Amino acid sequence: MTFNPDARLDPSQVRDRRGVGGGVVIGGGAAIVILLAAMLLGVDPSAVFDAIDTTSTSTVQNGPSASECQTGADANRRDDCRIVGFVDSVQAYWKAELPRRGATYTPATTVLFSGATQSACGTAVTAMGPFYCPDDEQVYLDISFFTDLRTQLGARAGPFAQGYVVAHEYGHRVQHLTGGLTQSTRTGAQSQSVRVELQADCYAGVWAKNAAATGYLEAPTQDEIADALDAAAAVGDDRIQQQTSGRVTPDSFTHGTSAQRQKWFMTGYQSGDPARCDTSGAL
Repeated sequence: MTFNPDARLDPSQVRDRRGVGGGVVIGGGAAIVILLAAMLLGVDPSAVFDAIDTTSTSTVQNGPSASECQTGADANRRDDCRIVGFVDSVQAYWKAELPRRGATYTPATTVLFSGATQSACGTAVTAMGPFYCPDDEQVYLDISFFTDLRTQLGARAGPFAQGYVVAHEYGHRVQHLTGGLTQSTRTGAQSQSVRVELQADCYAGVWAKNAAATGYLEAPTQDEIADALDAAAAVGDDRIQQQTSGRVTPDSFTHGTSAQRQKWFMTGYQSGDPARCDTSGAL
Protein backbone atom coordinates (compact mmCIF):
# COMPACT_ATOMS: atom_id res chain seq x y z
CA MET A 1 0.00 0.00 0.00
CA THR A 2 1.54 3.29 -1.05
CA PHE A 3 1.03 6.41 1.02
CA ASN A 4 1.25 9.87 -0.46
CA PRO A 5 4.80 10.74 0.65
CA ASP A 6 3.85 14.36 1.29
CA ALA A 7 0.76 13.54 3.37
CA ARG A 8 0.96 14.90 6.91
CA LEU A 9 0.29 12.25 9.52
CA ASP A 10 -1.32 12.89 12.89
CA PRO A 11 0.48 10.60 15.36
CA SER A 12 -1.68 11.88 18.23
CA GLN A 13 -4.34 9.38 17.10
CA VAL A 14 -2.00 6.54 18.16
CA ARG A 15 -0.72 5.98 21.69
CA ASP A 16 2.54 4.05 21.81
CA ARG A 17 2.91 1.77 24.85
CA ARG A 18 5.45 -0.59 23.32
CA GLY A 19 8.03 -1.58 25.89
CA VAL A 20 5.82 -0.32 28.73
CA GLY A 21 4.32 -2.80 31.19
CA GLY A 22 6.27 -5.88 30.16
CA GLY A 23 5.81 -8.89 27.93
CA VAL A 24 3.92 -12.07 28.57
CA VAL A 25 4.43 -15.77 28.16
CA ILE A 26 1.34 -17.53 26.85
CA GLY A 27 0.50 -20.94 28.27
CA GLY A 28 -0.88 -23.67 26.08
CA GLY A 29 1.46 -23.51 23.10
CA ALA A 30 1.09 -22.41 19.53
CA ALA A 31 -2.45 -23.75 19.14
CA ILE A 32 -3.76 -21.18 21.62
CA VAL A 33 -1.86 -18.41 19.87
CA ILE A 34 -3.32 -19.42 16.51
CA LEU A 35 -6.84 -19.86 17.84
CA LEU A 36 -7.06 -16.62 19.76
CA ALA A 37 -5.18 -14.47 17.30
CA ALA A 38 -7.63 -15.38 14.58
CA MET A 39 -10.95 -16.10 16.27
CA LEU A 40 -10.77 -13.13 18.59
CA LEU A 41 -9.99 -10.53 15.96
CA GLY A 42 -12.97 -8.50 17.02
CA VAL A 43 -14.65 -6.57 19.78
CA ASP A 44 -14.23 -7.63 23.39
CA PRO A 45 -11.92 -10.48 24.40
CA SER A 46 -12.93 -10.44 28.07
CA ALA A 47 -14.91 -13.68 27.73
CA VAL A 48 -11.70 -15.65 27.33
CA PHE A 49 -9.37 -13.82 29.69
CA ASP A 50 -9.69 -16.58 32.30
CA ALA A 51 -8.70 -19.24 29.76
CA ILE A 52 -5.27 -17.72 29.18
CA ASP A 53 -2.32 -18.45 31.45
CA THR A 54 -0.10 -15.38 31.40
CA THR A 55 3.10 -14.63 33.23
CA SER A 56 4.31 -11.04 33.17
CA THR A 57 7.98 -10.26 32.81
CA SER A 58 9.49 -6.84 33.25
CA THR A 59 11.02 -5.45 30.10
CA VAL A 60 12.03 -2.02 28.88
CA GLN A 61 12.64 -1.41 25.20
CA ASN A 62 14.23 1.70 23.81
CA GLY A 63 13.30 2.12 20.19
CA PRO A 64 11.38 4.17 17.67
CA SER A 65 8.14 5.76 18.78
CA ALA A 66 5.00 6.26 16.72
CA SER A 67 5.15 9.94 17.72
CA GLU A 68 8.00 10.25 15.20
CA CYS A 69 5.66 9.40 12.33
CA GLN A 70 5.07 12.67 10.53
CA THR A 71 4.64 12.00 6.80
CA GLY A 72 3.39 9.47 4.31
CA ALA A 73 7.03 8.79 3.44
CA ASP A 74 7.47 7.58 7.04
CA ALA A 75 4.43 5.32 6.58
CA ASN A 76 6.02 3.81 3.47
CA ARG A 77 9.17 2.96 5.46
CA ARG A 78 8.01 1.84 8.91
CA ASP A 79 5.33 -0.56 10.15
CA ASP A 80 4.32 1.61 13.11
CA CYS A 81 4.06 4.69 10.91
CA ARG A 82 1.98 2.66 8.46
CA ILE A 83 -0.46 1.95 11.28
CA VAL A 84 -0.58 5.67 12.08
CA GLY A 85 -1.32 6.39 8.42
CA PHE A 86 -4.08 3.80 8.23
CA VAL A 87 -5.67 5.08 11.45
CA ASP A 88 -5.56 8.64 10.15
CA SER A 89 -7.09 7.65 6.81
CA VAL A 90 -9.83 5.43 8.24
CA GLN A 91 -10.90 8.06 10.76
CA ALA A 92 -10.79 10.85 8.18
CA TYR A 93 -13.16 8.82 6.02
CA TRP A 94 -15.68 8.13 8.77
CA LYS A 95 -15.47 11.69 10.11
CA ALA A 96 -16.61 12.91 6.70
CA GLU A 97 -19.06 10.08 5.96
CA LEU A 98 -21.14 9.70 9.12
CA PRO A 99 -22.57 13.25 9.13
CA ARG A 100 -24.02 12.50 5.68
CA ARG A 101 -25.96 9.74 7.39
CA GLY A 102 -27.19 11.76 10.36
CA ALA A 103 -24.50 10.65 12.81
CA THR A 104 -21.34 12.15 14.26
CA TYR A 105 -17.97 10.44 14.24
CA THR A 106 -15.71 11.03 17.22
CA PRO A 107 -12.15 9.72 16.95
CA ALA A 108 -10.88 6.71 18.86
CA THR A 109 -7.22 6.24 19.77
CA THR A 110 -5.26 3.16 18.74
CA VAL A 111 -2.96 1.83 21.46
CA LEU A 112 0.18 0.10 20.21
CA PHE A 113 1.61 -2.34 22.74
CA SER A 114 4.05 -5.20 22.98
CA GLY A 115 3.24 -8.36 24.92
CA ALA A 116 0.47 -7.07 27.15
CA THR A 117 -1.17 -3.90 28.36
CA GLN A 118 -4.22 -2.92 30.36
CA SER A 119 -7.50 -1.92 28.76
CA ALA A 120 -10.90 -1.15 30.25
CA CYS A 121 -11.98 -4.54 28.85
CA GLY A 122 -9.23 -6.32 30.80
CA THR A 123 -5.67 -7.27 29.95
CA ALA A 124 -4.85 -6.97 26.27
CA VAL A 125 -2.53 -9.83 25.27
CA THR A 126 -0.70 -10.21 21.97
CA ALA A 127 -2.22 -13.64 21.29
CA MET A 128 -5.74 -12.21 21.30
CA GLY A 129 -5.09 -10.20 18.19
CA PRO A 130 -6.25 -6.60 17.64
CA PHE A 131 -9.57 -5.57 19.19
CA TYR A 132 -11.80 -2.59 19.86
CA CYS A 133 -12.71 -2.02 23.51
CA PRO A 134 -16.05 -0.18 23.79
CA ASP A 135 -15.52 0.51 27.50
CA ASP A 136 -12.61 2.89 26.90
CA GLU A 137 -13.31 3.46 23.18
CA GLN A 138 -9.83 2.48 22.03
CA VAL A 139 -8.33 0.00 19.57
CA TYR A 140 -5.55 -2.25 20.90
CA LEU A 141 -2.92 -3.64 18.54
CA ASP A 142 0.43 -5.40 18.87
CA ILE A 143 2.21 -5.05 15.52
CA SER A 144 3.72 -8.52 15.98
CA PHE A 145 0.21 -9.85 15.20
CA PHE A 146 1.00 -9.31 11.53
CA THR A 147 4.02 -11.60 11.81
CA ASP A 148 1.76 -14.25 13.39
CA LEU A 149 -0.76 -13.70 10.60
CA ARG A 150 1.93 -14.65 8.12
CA THR A 151 3.93 -17.33 9.96
CA GLN A 152 1.16 -19.10 11.90
CA LEU A 153 -1.99 -18.43 9.93
CA GLY A 154 -0.52 -18.69 6.44
CA ALA A 155 -1.57 -15.26 5.16
CA ARG A 156 0.66 -13.17 2.92
CA ALA A 157 0.11 -10.28 5.35
CA GLY A 158 1.21 -7.56 2.97
CA PRO A 159 0.89 -3.89 3.94
CA PHE A 160 -2.73 -3.61 2.83
CA ALA A 161 -3.65 -6.57 5.03
CA GLN A 162 -2.64 -4.29 7.91
CA GLY A 163 -5.01 -1.67 6.55
CA TYR A 164 -7.82 -4.22 6.44
CA VAL A 165 -7.25 -5.16 10.08
CA VAL A 166 -7.15 -1.52 11.24
CA ALA A 167 -10.25 -0.66 9.21
CA HIS A 168 -12.09 -3.71 10.59
CA GLU A 169 -11.49 -2.57 14.17
CA TYR A 170 -12.63 0.96 13.34
CA GLY A 171 -15.69 -0.63 11.79
CA HIS A 172 -16.54 -1.64 15.36
CA ARG A 173 -16.03 1.99 16.37
CA VAL A 174 -18.62 3.02 13.79
CA GLN A 175 -20.99 0.35 15.08
CA HIS A 176 -20.48 1.64 18.61
CA LEU A 177 -21.36 5.19 17.58
CA THR A 178 -24.39 4.17 15.53
CA GLY A 179 -25.85 1.65 17.97
CA GLY A 180 -24.89 -1.45 16.01
CA LEU A 181 -22.30 -2.84 18.40
CA THR A 182 -24.53 -5.29 20.19
CA GLN A 183 -22.73 -8.00 22.12
CA SER A 184 -24.00 -11.50 22.74
CA THR A 185 -22.58 -14.62 24.31
CA ARG A 186 -24.37 -16.78 21.75
CA THR A 187 -22.29 -18.36 19.00
CA GLY A 188 -23.18 -20.00 15.73
CA ALA A 189 -23.26 -19.39 11.99
CA GLN A 190 -26.33 -17.10 12.28
CA SER A 191 -25.41 -15.48 15.59
CA GLN A 192 -25.38 -11.76 16.25
CA SER A 193 -21.64 -11.98 16.88
CA VAL A 194 -21.05 -13.20 13.35
CA ARG A 195 -23.30 -10.48 11.91
CA VAL A 196 -21.39 -7.78 13.82
CA GLU A 197 -18.02 -9.07 12.63
CA LEU A 198 -19.08 -9.40 9.00
CA GLN A 199 -20.46 -5.88 9.02
CA ALA A 200 -17.09 -4.64 10.30
CA ASP A 201 -15.46 -6.47 7.39
CA CYS A 202 -17.86 -4.71 5.02
CA TYR A 203 -17.05 -1.34 6.57
CA ALA A 204 -13.36 -2.13 6.03
CA GLY A 205 -14.11 -2.68 2.35
CA VAL A 206 -16.02 0.61 2.15
CA TRP A 207 -13.01 2.44 3.54
CA ALA A 208 -10.70 0.66 1.06
CA LYS A 209 -12.85 1.92 -1.82
CA ASN A 210 -12.66 5.49 -0.50
CA ALA A 211 -9.14 5.43 0.94
CA ALA A 212 -7.54 7.49 -1.83
CA ALA A 213 -10.12 10.25 -1.32
CA THR A 214 -8.82 10.82 2.21
CA GLY A 215 -5.55 12.12 0.76
CA TYR A 216 -3.30 9.76 2.67
CA LEU A 217 -3.05 6.90 0.18
CA GLU A 218 -3.05 5.99 -3.44
CA ALA A 219 -5.95 3.83 -4.62
CA PRO A 220 -5.26 0.16 -3.77
CA THR A 221 -4.13 -2.09 -6.56
CA GLN A 222 -5.77 -5.42 -7.32
CA ASP A 223 -2.81 -7.16 -5.68
CA GLU A 224 -3.37 -5.13 -2.52
CA ILE A 225 -7.06 -5.98 -2.45
CA ALA A 226 -6.02 -9.61 -2.88
CA ASP A 227 -3.82 -9.23 0.22
CA ALA A 228 -6.80 -7.97 2.20
CA LEU A 229 -8.96 -10.86 0.98
CA ASP A 230 -6.18 -13.31 1.83
CA ALA A 231 -6.05 -11.95 5.39
CA ALA A 232 -9.85 -12.14 5.67
CA ALA A 233 -9.73 -15.79 4.63
CA ALA A 234 -6.96 -16.54 7.13
CA VAL A 235 -9.14 -15.44 10.04
CA GLY A 236 -12.31 -17.26 8.99
CA ASP A 237 -13.84 -19.46 11.67
CA ASP A 238 -13.89 -22.54 9.46
CA ARG A 239 -10.25 -22.23 8.45
CA ILE A 240 -9.07 -21.65 12.01
CA GLN A 241 -11.11 -24.55 13.36
CA GLN A 242 -9.78 -26.86 10.65
CA GLN A 243 -6.20 -25.82 11.45
CA THR A 244 -6.50 -26.14 15.20
CA SER A 245 -8.84 -29.11 15.69
CA GLY A 246 -9.13 -30.78 12.32
CA ARG A 247 -12.89 -30.25 12.15
CA VAL A 248 -15.36 -27.42 11.53
CA THR A 249 -18.10 -26.72 14.09
CA PRO A 250 -20.53 -24.05 12.82
CA ASP A 251 -22.32 -23.90 16.19
CA SER A 252 -19.23 -22.26 17.67
CA PHE A 253 -18.67 -19.68 14.93
CA THR A 254 -18.10 -16.12 16.18
CA HIS A 255 -16.75 -14.26 13.13
CA GLY A 256 -17.95 -16.03 10.00
CA THR A 257 -16.36 -18.32 7.45
CA SER A 258 -13.45 -17.38 5.22
CA ALA A 259 -15.83 -17.08 2.26
CA GLN A 260 -18.24 -14.87 4.21
CA ARG A 261 -15.49 -12.56 5.41
CA GLN A 262 -14.21 -12.16 1.86
CA LYS A 263 -17.73 -11.69 0.51
CA TRP A 264 -18.59 -8.88 2.92
CA PHE A 265 -15.27 -7.09 2.46
CA MET A 266 -15.90 -7.14 -1.29
CA THR A 267 -19.49 -5.99 -0.80
CA GLY A 268 -18.12 -2.89 0.89
CA TYR A 269 -15.29 -2.42 -1.57
CA GLN A 270 -17.34 -2.82 -4.72
CA SER A 271 -20.12 -0.51 -3.54
CA GLY A 272 -18.16 2.01 -1.46
CA ASP A 273 -21.46 2.48 0.38
CA PRO A 274 -21.91 1.79 4.12
CA ALA A 275 -25.63 1.29 3.52
CA ARG A 276 -24.78 -1.93 1.66
CA CYS A 277 -23.30 -3.37 4.86
CA ASP A 278 -26.59 -4.51 6.40
CA THR A 279 -25.91 -8.02 7.70
CA SER A 280 -29.26 -8.38 9.47
CA GLY A 281 -30.61 -10.59 6.70
CA ALA A 282 -29.10 -13.59 4.95
CA LEU A 283 -25.36 -13.88 5.39
